[in-house]
Amino acid sequence: MKVNYTKVCTLPQDLIPLLQSRGLLISDEQQAIGYLTSIGYFRLSAYCYPLLKEPKTEHLYKIGSSFDSVMNMYRFDRKLRILLFNEIEKIEVAIRSAINNWLSYELNDVFWMNNPDNFHDMANFSKTSTIIQSDKKRIYYRICIIKYLLFSVSPHNTFAEKLKSLLVEYPTVDERAMGFPADWENEPLWKSQNEYQSQ
Repeated sequence: MKVNYTKVCTLPQDLIPLLQSRGLLISDEQQAIGYLTSIGYFRLSAYCYPLLKEPKTEHLYKIGSSFDSVMNMYRFDRKLRILLFNEIEKIEVAIRSAINNWLSYELNDVFWMNNPDNFHDMANFSKTSTIIQSDKKRIYYRICIIKYLLFSVSPHNTFAEKLKSLLVEYPTVDERAMGFPADWENEPLWKSQNEYQSQ
């Protein structure tokens, strides 16, 4: 059964007076427009919900509710997810290690994952091995895509500086193996926004 949606599209700049009319305090309208544009109203609306009066279906905010409070909850949630993903990664690595250790013992082969005889589908094994090898050299291209997209959603990001610091911290990592070209830092993409615009 087809559902007809009656809500019309509202641009970020038009959402400001709407939210204000509902009692939400907005101290910096241009900044709020920027967040509504890059993050999206429907994503931020989840953090607006606790600030609504009862009944919440009326969409009226409690006295003193502000857009700053919405963004503080959003930032907390973002940092909480980063914290959790960091710990989930440790659990994932431990489980994968346990599986690898068990299979290495059972098959008496520490390189069991490179032996096609240990897999039922030879064609799929070959395809997966090729993808794994090629993916290693695609890392740089994916990093470039992330950097390019960040220009739009977060123009003043420090991604380039963080990446360079990470590579300096681990000098034994082979950048070429990840697809980094020689002198990549001097490519226009990796220059600061001011340097990039002045070219």
